[in-house]
Amino acid sequence: MKLATLVVNGAMSAARIEGDQAVLIYGFPDVGAVLRQNALEHAARAEGLRVAFDPLETLPVVVRPEKILCVGMNYRQHIQEMGREMPSYPTLFPKWSQALIGAGDPIMLPPESVQVDWEGELALVVGHRVRRASVDQAWGAIAGFTIMNDISMRDWQYRTPQWLQGKSWEHSTPLGPVLVTPDELSDAARLTTAINGQVVQSAQVSDLLFGPAELVAYISTIMTLEPGDVIATGTPGGVGHARRPPVYLQHGERVTVQIEGIGELSNLVLRDGTEY
Repeated sequence: MKLATLVVNGAMSAARIEGDQAVLIYGFPDVGAVLRQNALEHAARAEGLRVAFDPLETLPVVVRPEKILCVGMNYRQHIQEMGREMPSYPTLFPKWSQALIGAGDPIMLPPESVQVDWEGELALVVGHRVRRASVDQAWGAIAGFTIMNDISMRDWQYRTPQWLQGKSWEHSTPLGPVLVTPDELSDAARLTTAINGQVVQSAQVSDLLFGPAELVAYISTIMTLEPGDVIATGTPGGVGHARRPPVYLQHGERVTVQIEGIGELSNLVLRDGTEY
């Protein structure tokens, strides 16, 4: 099953995606509400208004998650390109919901940063409350998967050893276009990121040091995870900051992140304040 969050006739709604149509799920303003009310079974059979589905017109799958937790250094090729040692434990940092934008919304370049970078990522969404989960229990707590582009302001990220200030700028992080339930995502699915059609990142989503269930188990040891919480699993090699010379996003470029079985984010890069 695929779920998305749309605006139809001025109102926000969760929807089930069937091919090129979206079936509205009445009473649920976003996919997060479906998960918080334990209504996936209802979502699978609900029959509401059917509308044409444009994945690049979607809102963030979960509009205001309680928690957004991101994992750094989780693909070997990315760890190597950044010149770091293989970690023994996941590297974690948070985002806030103000950072999220939709699958086709523009990424605004802030005037304060000249080193804005891309990071295509597989993200998981938690389906039910879980604390101190085993790996087996953690698999059962995953409602599904989506795509995140963890846009990073590198000149702010590396001002200090803590990455937060480069990772959670408002209106910077595309999330979507849909949530796919775990049965719809193959271990062989490939993630690619392209700038103006040129592929800059490519990896199988299974090539993680710490897999989705391991991450849920590890993080749930620290804190209770709630339905609708988002965990971004990390980015593969190919980021702009690691290139020689470094390459950063520029006004007018389009950055597209695709994961087989989920879809794509495709976002125009604009200087903040530019009309579109």
